[in-house]
Amino acid sequence: MKKVCIISKFIFTLLCFLTVGHVFAQPAPPPTSILNQAAIAQIKEWLKNPVVEMSISAQNKRYQTLPQEEVDKLDKQWRAERKSDDQPLIAATLSNPLSSYLTQIQAASGGLFTEIFIMDAKGLNVGQSSITSDFWQGDEGKFQKTFPNGAAAVFIDEPEFHEGSSTWRTQVNLTVTGTDQKPIGAVTVEYNLTELARRRGML
Repeated sequence: MKKVCIISKFIFTLLCFLTVGHVFAQPAPPPTSILNQAAIAQIKEWLKNPVVEMSISAQNKRYQTLPQEEVDKLDKQWRAERKSDDQPLIAATLSNPLSSYLTQIQAASGGLFTEIFIMDAKGLNVGQSSITSDFWQGDEGKFQKTFPNGAAAVFIDEPEFHEGSSTWRTQVNLTVTGTDQKPIGAVTVEYNLTELARRRGML
């Protein structure tokens, strides 16, 4: 029995050591300051494509009078569809022209962008490059710290470590404006911060 206890303690100690070692092995995130004005300008440049304003404006008109309870129902439907084979709302969103455009931008970035989605004036997704966890972003910082704060609002979130690729990622969020420079929605661009740092010669 004593020998078993000693072995158990050894295994426990070894597991603790490996866990702590893993934590310390995780690299520090590159500074978000590398997301400079040039990076923001790049996003704003491809937001000028007419499909962006046309798509957001059409959805803003469609959902203009939609009460919050209906917004919540759409969000609930989206979450349910993620676990189902029947996905009418998700399919309609991912197959629209704006989603196709955003998917092309992500693909052309060579791994720099890992997710892109655009929201309307209520925080509902209009187009996206991949399936998001929810359909309504209106209760999150990506929307609350951009669209309501005017045309120039930019919110860069805290970096998060992506275990699967061992890279740091962060979301850059901007207010989207129309040709008249008035806010019509918001955009979230998730950057592979590690890849950006590599391209800047920091790694």
